[in-house]
Formats: sequence, C-alpha cells, structure tokens
Amino acid sequence: MATKRDYYEVLGVNRNANADEIKKAYRQAAIKYHPDKNPGDKEAEEKFKEAAEAYDVLSNPDKRARYDQFGHEGMHAGMGGGGAAYGAGGFSMEDIFRNFGDIFGGHFGGFSSFGGDFDGMGGQRAVHRGSDLRIKVKLTLQEIANGTTKKLKINKLIPCDQCGGTGAKDKNSYTTCATCNGTGQIHRTVNTFFGRTQTTQTCPACGGEGRTIQNPCPKCKGEGVVKGEEIIEIRIPAGVGEGMQLTVTGKGNAARHGGINGDLLVQIEEEKNPQLIRDGNDLIHNLNITIPTALLGGDVEIPTIESRAKIKIEPGTHAGKVLRLRGKGLPDVNGYGRGDILVVIDITVPTRLNAEEKKLVEELAGKPDFQKAESTRNQNIFDRMRSFFR
Repeated sequence: MATKRDYYEVLGVNRNANADEIKKAYRQAAIKYHPDKNPGDKEAEEKFKEAAEAYDVLSNPDKRARYDQFGHEGMHAGMGGGGAAYGAGGFSMEDIFRNFGDIFGGHFGGFSSFGGDFDGMGGQRAVHRGSDLRIKVKLTLQEIANGTTKKLKINKLIPCDQCGGTGAKDKNSYTTCATCNGTGQIHRTVNTFFGRTQTTQTCPACGGEGRTIQNPCPKCKGEGVVKGEEIIEIRIPAGVGEGMQLTVTGKGNAARHGGINGDLLVQIEEEKNPQLIRDGNDLIHNLNITIPTALLGGDVEIPTIESRAKIKIEPGTHAGKVLRLRGKGLPDVNGYGRGDILVVIDITVPTRLNAEEKKLVEELAGKPDFQKAESTRNQNIFDRMRSFFR
C-alpha cells in the first residue's frame, strides 16, 4: 500500500497555517484537480480526493490536533480519525461534493454541476448530520501506561432497519417537493440600497432535500432513525491524560434520512492510584521509612506501575530526600520517551515509647552525633523539592 503524504504537504501549507489559509489552499487544489477540468485523468482524480481528505482533517480542530500528535496512525478507526473514510478507498466523489461542495463557489456550482443528483431527484439535496455523543472513560494507571482497547455499549440513534434509514415505506413513497421543484433551494430577489440582489435559501418545505415522503416508514415514523445501541471498540494510546478527548468519527447518532453520522467524543478520566501520584509523565511515591533504616540504610520495596521494585536507602538518609527511578514513569503521548518515578522520603517517628525504648533514646541523645546541629541553610521540604527539579 502506498505511503500517505503529509496532509500539510498535500495542501502546500505550513504547520502553523490558520483556518483561512487551509481553506484557501484546499480550494485552489480542488479547482486545479477538479474532474470537470481534467476529464478522464485518474491521477488528477486521486489528487482531488487526496486534497479533500487533507482538508477534512486540517479544517477540524479536533482531528487536526490528533493528526499533529499521532500522524496518519491517529486517523484510524480506533482513534476516531475517520474510520473507513481514511482507509484504502479514501473519500468518494459523493462524499466530497456533499461535504465540501460549497467551497468551490461559482467555479463549479456546488453539488449540482458534478454528478447531478445524488438521489435521482436533481438539484442540490441537503444532507443531514447526526448529533455528536459524549462519553467518559475511566482508565487505571496501568492502562494509561500501556494503552488499551475498550469495548463500550453505547445507547444512540441508529438507522431504522425496516427502511434502511431512508424514512420512507418504499422507494415509491417519495414525491418531488412542490415548493422548490426538487432543487432543495428557493431563490428570492430582494431590493436593497445597492440594487436588486438575489438570495438563495434552503427550501423550508422539504428542508433542502428536494423531495418529501408521502408514505413514511411505520417503524421510524419517517425519521429514518430509531433508538438502539452499538458496541464500539475504541483504541486508546499510551500516555493519555485526564481531560484529554479522543474523537471516533461516525460513531455518534445516526442522521435522519440516511445522512452523515455524528461523532463519538471520548473524554479520558484517570482513576486515582493510592500509592502513585501523577505529575505529567512522572509518578511520585511518598515513602515512609523507620528511624533505624534512615540511620543504618537498607533495602526497601516501592510500588511501580506493573509491580514492585527494590531500592537502596543509604545510611544517614534524611526526610525530604528525593530518589529518582529513571524511565519507570509514564510514556509521553507523543512518543518522546518516558517519565520517572520520584520517591520522596519521610521518616516515621514513634509517638509512644515504653520505658526501655525511652531509656535507649536518652542514651543516644547524649552521644555527640545525636546532639542538635545548627542548620547551614533554612530549607524546608518544598524548597528541597524545588531545588531537586532545578
């Protein structure tokens, strides 16, 4: 399979291009490779489709952000980047003129100049779009570290199985809209200060479809959609964070009369880990050690993402000391390595001593090494943490 070109390269814009620059670049490419200007030219047709695919992603803030993070991999179905639309088949001509026909303006007349009527009625038929759905998905620290796949049962509007989503009882249940004569639009001439101006509006009688349903489907009452559910598999990459949103294109509510489905917006929630606190890609563990361990040193175990690890405590370790386990934290969602585990030492001080213990402590207190020492610097635990990170 041929390697996809970078979407910015396809449109000839830089990665900081704004929405207007992207739209202008797509319009120029679409006009250059339009089938009406290149009849029978398969290469021009492929470039025409390629430009539409690039514009579909870069003109959508969510898709563009995901593409900038994950590249073409982020556009696969599991990541919500367009499902079949970005597969081997790419965009169809019908998809392009349905979704982006207005961008061509007067050069090619929108939908009506290419392919005529998509529904056999002629004119520029409006296409409905289903609403988006929003859900939250909770992830454990281990799922965030490794990435995961979730199968979710989603309650949503689905196409009516009796009429196939058309809303009509059968193919003979339609009639051409008498208001717009099947064009889906009405034209009005308005007198203004600058003279007579013609405006075009969506036909209010048929909603821009160019036809009306005389005999609606008895199951969906002519809507083309019914309440149902779908099991959707979502692939979540490693390193995602609280509040991050993934978009699964086309998995939202189905649209009326066989239109374009909405999207499924998946918001990430992190389950709190009782032993590891997330700080970006680093994980912080507060480790309590005993006074003998602080004085004499020793080996202790700490939790990690997968299991536990043994670390060495040096003799004379003081409270507030930070130990670093490099590369044991979370992976960066953009693929730039892994964070660390930071172990912050605290010392457990007994609150009750029996007579024997009290006597031993009093004996130690008289030793030179246990006499109170003047601090060379007034630095609390937060100062030490800040200096550690600097």
